[in-house]
Amino acid sequence: MFNLFHLSLKLSGFPIAKAQADFEKILEISETDYPDYLENKKREIVEFHLKNNTFYQNLVGKDRFENWNDLPVLTKKDLQKPLKDRISKGYSEKTVFVNKTSGSSGDPFVFAKDKEAHAITWASIIHRFGWYGVDFNSSYQARFYGIPLDFIGYRKERLKDFLSKRYRFPIFDLSDKVLDGVLEHFKTKKFDYINGYTSSIVLFGKYLQERNIILTDVCPTLKVCMVTSEMLFEEDKILLEKHLGIPVVNEYGASELDLIAFQNPNDEWQVNSETLFVEILDENNQPVQYGKEGKVVITSLYNKAHPFIRYEIGDVGILDEKSTLKKPILKKLIGRTSDVALLPSGKKSPGLTFYYVTKSIIEDDGNVKEFIVRQTKLDSFDIDYVSSVELSLEQIQEIEKAIAKYLEPGLHFTYNRKEVLERTKRGKLKQFQSNL
Repeated sequence: MFNLFHLSLKLSGFPIAKAQADFEKILEISETDYPDYLENKKREIVEFHLKNNTFYQNLVGKDRFENWNDLPVLTKKDLQKPLKDRISKGYSEKTVFVNKTSGSSGDPFVFAKDKEAHAITWASIIHRFGWYGVDFNSSYQARFYGIPLDFIGYRKERLKDFLSKRYRFPIFDLSDKVLDGVLEHFKTKKFDYINGYTSSIVLFGKYLQERNIILTDVCPTLKVCMVTSEMLFEEDKILLEKHLGIPVVNEYGASELDLIAFQNPNDEWQVNSETLFVEILDENNQPVQYGKEGKVVITSLYNKAHPFIRYEIGDVGILDEKSTLKKPILKKLIGRTSDVALLPSGKKSPGLTFYYVTKSIIEDDGNVKEFIVRQTKLDSFDIDYVSSVELSLEQIQEIEKAIAKYLEPGLHFTYNRKEVLERTKRGKLKQFQSNL
């Protein structure tokens, strides 16, 4: 088998064979020896950046590493400086992998990874996808992702798709007519797996449900579906597994880091402890016990070109009580710290609470395909939805009754039926937005 994917990484200067060998060695470290491995890697990366990175030295305010919990938490705002001011000595923008975050948290920034760190990220991804029999050199991917619309960006992504055995469905318009075309591709191509944004794949799942189609009946080669970038709700997972006819795997990642957590074959959301150190911290930046909710804060153990040390990713989550340092389990991801609804009573509620409550009623009859909630004033919200029919008065009363019960009474709602919902430049759907 001609390993086109591995070859393309190698030709881009990413030492993938060495990274995979190094990754295998990390996997072999025992549970007993794991705390030592982690402590050494944490100390090593901090000392490297204190010595070689002026940006990080200034942030810490000293050049010696003493106590991990005293290190500052790095925020996305801290990173809104030119990349050249954040790169470590010995590296330049020409010698590293450079990319930009999607800005779904509201604070996009450009970041860098040295080529060895980027290669070990790929080793980690290859390993986890391998749990489900996916091989990047030979498995054919149906990809539901955004694509840059400028000529050069578009061509570059298309070339990457070719080298990575991916067929990309642009997701900016997912009307029934477009999804008819998507279904035709599944009938004629031997896809092995689906990968892409949760909301787009859910929309395709609902399209299949309306037509009473099981996707594996028309594309029997499909084995698994990986969803990423947006929340996967349990009822959507059930719908997808039924109408795609394959297991649905939940992925949680960040382009500037790596895969953060990936559902393993035992249905646990296993955290990547090989290349990352994931902490859950309280509002005073102190670690909370397993089972308690807090800010997700992540350290990239291998990136020497750019420090991501105690980096606050902007999510709220809980690590399971049965977590260990070698095998942490993400119990729950609660949503973005920035997605909070402020209510007239002074109460703060996660934006996704609005979404959950509304979802349980709005999607009951099967007409509503997708929707978003926008807070426009302290007591006012817009609900934009795509549906074959208008919401009934009864549904509207049900929604308002449930919100009064779970959140607080006296809130005002406007309902806007749309042909399509607006997505971000990358094609992501923001389920709750605050305009306050």
